Amino acid sequence: MLRAVLTAATLLCASQALAQELTSAQRDACMGDYEKYCKSVTPGGGRIIACLAKESDKLAPACKKVLEAAEKK
Repeated sequence: MLRAVLTAATLLCASQALAQELTSAQRDACMGDYEKYCKSVTPGGGRIIACLAKESDKLAPACKKVLEAAEKK
């Protein structure tokens, strides 16, 4: 289970929406939101980022900051 979550988080880094690699702290900031709202989303092609963005009003403040910073880069 942990490996699947870490793989999904790594795919967040690889998506075009995130041009720069996320730190482990940044991945941790969104892990709970990923598991809560986007766990069933197939990784790749920016789908996880899109899912998190769609749920942006429900995300933890730390995850919102990570996504906002990633969009600016």
